[in-house]
Amino acid sequence: MNITEIQGYAYFFLTLFLTIGLYAYIYHLYKNKKDEAGVDYEEYSNMALKDDIVDTPVKSISDEKEK
Repeated sequence: MNITEIQGYAYFFLTLFLTIGLYAYIYHLYKNKKDEAGVDYEEYSNMALKDDIVDTPVKSISDEKEK
């Protein structure tokens, strides 16, 4: 076994490890859409698309103070 074969195996296993890590991270992000306070920040992704003055806000704010 020479250095070229070792480099080939190392490249293959590093690529496999990084691919599995990437998919695990993506799964983690979509599994936990809400944070600890229960806020789902994915609904805020439409702010860039629906930014016209006549569009409805993403989250309405009431003028009354919460008691």
